[in-house]
Amino acid sequence: MYSLNYSDSIEIAASPEALYALLSDVTRTGEWSPSCVSCTWHDDGPREGARFTGRNEDHGRVWETVSTVVTADPGREFAWVVGDSFVHWSYTFTPVDGGTRLTESWKFRPEGVSMFHEKYGEDAERQIASRTVSAHRGIPVTLRAIKRIAESA
Repeated sequence: MYSLNYSDSIEIAASPEALYALLSDVTRTGEWSPSCVSCTWHDDGPREGARFTGRNEDHGRVWETVSTVVTADPGREFAWVVGDSFVHWSYTFTPVDGGTRLTESWKFRPEGVSMFHEKYGEDAERQIASRTVSAHRGIPVTLRAIKRIAESA
């Protein structure tokens, strides 16, 4: 069983500020995410409180989510929650020699677990497990894609 919290890191030859500018432009998410194919801002972003819709595709399933930016600290952290705080995603930027250690973190929050039980009933645990596996497998793929994009800019 996978944990409902997961994070992974990669070192990238780019400054924290450059990576923040890239990743906080959610309209580019489809360039690096294996499941989120596009995002559009509802408001002016990136800033705390700004909202955006993400369109996701995974294993033949297509769905949209509305997220709210909860941290917009240039060069340090960019984070958002999906729905009514169901899932928390973040990127943190740590300066290292030659660039930045980028960490992507994911947390399936208790509010999300409750919502899945209400929405899916007896199938909730299977649905939660599927989303959890996707996050655990997707984060390393995402980080490698971000590194490729950032270092080729």
